[in-house]
Amino acid sequence: MWAWLEPHDQYWRRVSTRMHSHLHTKDNVGCEEIMNALDECHARGFLYKAVGGCNDIKREVNKCLSGERQRKSKKNRETSLERRARIEAVWDKMDQGDYSALERFTKQQ
Repeated sequence: MWAWLEPHDQYWRRVSTRMHSHLHTKDNVGCEEIMNALDECHARGFLYKAVGGCNDIKREVNKCLSGERQRKSKKNRETSLERRARIEAVWDKMDQGDYSALERFTKQQ
């Protein structure tokens, strides 16, 4: 098959069926279909890919992944603001001398 490749390279070529395997995760399920379309487009051959036959699909993949990243960032930001508010409430109680809130907070985690 690939005579000039080392044995580990031959293994890698056989095992990796997806071009963007690191992107096929549970976080990017919404982009799975378009990423598979890009993989199929790239499978049409080097010349088709080289002359820009897959550029439109690639732009759609980038747009989709950007949207997924923004949604994830928004969720993380909201979670961190909630966590920060809980911590500041505990600090306020501690400033008043009530350390029971600290014990409840540490037992939750």
